[in-house]
Amino acid sequence: MKAIVIRQFGAPDVMRYEDLPDPAPRRGEIRIVVHAATVNRVLDVAVRRGEQAQRGVELPLIPGVDCAGVIDAVGEGVTKWKAGDRVCAAGRMALDPCDENGSDATGKTGMMGIKRPGGFAEKVCVPAVSAFALPDGLGFHEAAVVMRHCPTAWNLLCNIAELKAGEWVLIMGASGNLGSVGIQIAKHVIGAKVIATAGSRARADAGLELGADHAIDYSTQDLLAEVMRITNGKGVNVLYDNIANPDVLPQAFHALGEGGRLVTAGAHGGPNVTIDFFHLYDKKITIKGMPGARDSDRPKCFAAAADGKIRVRIAHVMPLSKAPEAHRMMEADPGMGKIVLDPTMG
Repeated sequence: MKAIVIRQFGAPDVMRYEDLPDPAPRRGEIRIVVHAATVNRVLDVAVRRGEQAQRGVELPLIPGVDCAGVIDAVGEGVTKWKAGDRVCAAGRMALDPCDENGSDATGKTGMMGIKRPGGFAEKVCVPAVSAFALPDGLGFHEAAVVMRHCPTAWNLLCNIAELKAGEWVLIMGASGNLGSVGIQIAKHVIGAKVIATAGSRARADAGLELGADHAIDYSTQDLLAEVMRITNGKGVNVLYDNIANPDVLPQAFHALGEGGRLVTAGAHGGPNVTIDFFHLYDKKITIKGMPGARDSDRPKCFAAAADGKIRVRIAHVMPLSKAPEAHRMMEADPGMGKIVLDPTMG
């Protein structure tokens, strides 16, 4: 099979397009013929540059922290999947062989594409317990993006913030991947009132196209004043932020009203931000950080995407061999939307 291999950290050209033996599924594993894998600025680009040492990256490595495709082989003891099934897999999973339900897993885990071979390959093996079925109405490219971002956004808004229909939510980074998905879950799934904000008029207005009720360009507008005007002085119930911009988040934090909740799973614009502790305790605000997702939410995300309630932003679909070019594009414009690599494109 063809695969992208990283044998040393560095610039995009350290990624080599190589011929490797097809992987064989071990006990409790499935093998996926990959039709889509997303490019991520931290888990792929920063890892390739050698900037994620805390993750214990071991070289050589096939990167790619997610994939969508079709099963073509199953390992010993796998009965719940069969060849031809459409599936998606991503994130942290068992490193050692285990049964198809993971009941005898050793406890050693790591992310695909970081601690075990990833999705930047024509074929990849993953534990059967880590795969999720795709609905017929959802394409592979869209499914890979949904798998990467939607469960995190769903967890933050539905489970952690417990956002309710009719409540106000302020979504930071409206045109980013987590921001754009958050807008749609808040509006089309939960039924909340959504204020989208970003650092340019075009990126803020992208939130309106996704269903936001209002859009604020904080580079030209007073974010706090606009939120208070829109909410008639009450402020928002939930602040959804995955950026931690030290120049903007303090204003957004003041936009939280009584009993407000701030939720986040990212801090690439910070990580250090000053907040007003008087506002924190006076308004009885809760701050919760929660990376990752709940497995039980993933089928809900796929179903919402298949039903058209969630539309993911895909900027480019490229052949696997173009991975170095995809990394360069991501470095040049991190907010462009998702780049998807498709090994079936040749």
